[in-house]
Amino acid sequence: MSVTLTVWLFIIFIIVSYLLGSISPAIFLSKKIYGIDIRQEGSKNPGANNVQRVMGWHMGLAVFAIDVLKGVAACCLVFFLPLLRNAPNLFVCAQIVFGFAAVMGHIFPLYHHFHGGKGVSTFCGALLAIHPPAVLICTIIFLIVLFFTRYISVSVIAAVTCFPLLVNLLFALWLDPQETWALRIFSMACGVTIWLTHISNLKRLYHGTEEKFQIHRPVHKI
Repeated sequence: MSVTLTVWLFIIFIIVSYLLGSISPAIFLSKKIYGIDIRQEGSKNPGANNVQRVMGWHMGLAVFAIDVLKGVAACCLVFFLPLLRNAPNLFVCAQIVFGFAAVMGHIFPLYHHFHGGKGVSTFCGALLAIHPPAVLICTIIFLIVLFFTRYISVSVIAAVTCFPLLVNLLFALWLDPQETWALRIFSMACGVTIWLTHISNLKRLYHGTEEKFQIHRPVHKI
């Protein structure tokens, strides 16, 4: 594959990643199955947590799985660029760009007037494709914090805050540090981004109005 073709495919895959991210299972399922707009219900966020509150845990789990797969699928597009396989930094950079495009699609979906969710699930999918060991450990941290606090927002912030620490530790132990700068920078950007997207949650936590996680019966029934 020539360099020119690789560049063109890279650009096309950025667009494809954004379009993948723009698919919103929360909005689609709420309208097609329940006849409602999830953006007008509960916390008004078209994400898995709000879907779980409004439509039940099974629908929330389905939405979460699809949103995660969007991030994984976007990052896996890099395997169609064989020239990058022998350049670790460029390979990871391409994954980061595709994953970021998918997250932007989730937050600003083309198909839904650019009004989407916070991108956490799709973000997790991208991270899972880029660095599975660190994400699996972060998942354990998420579950432990959720068990003790019952706040999903606190659990997400705690898990993603640990991500850059884990990335740097695991890379230092297993890989050549000279080949990891792209992911190290990205991991730190992840932590900052999640804090920024959860400012509203932090305000509710401060005022004591943040809703705790519990298995809700669906508010809307089929």
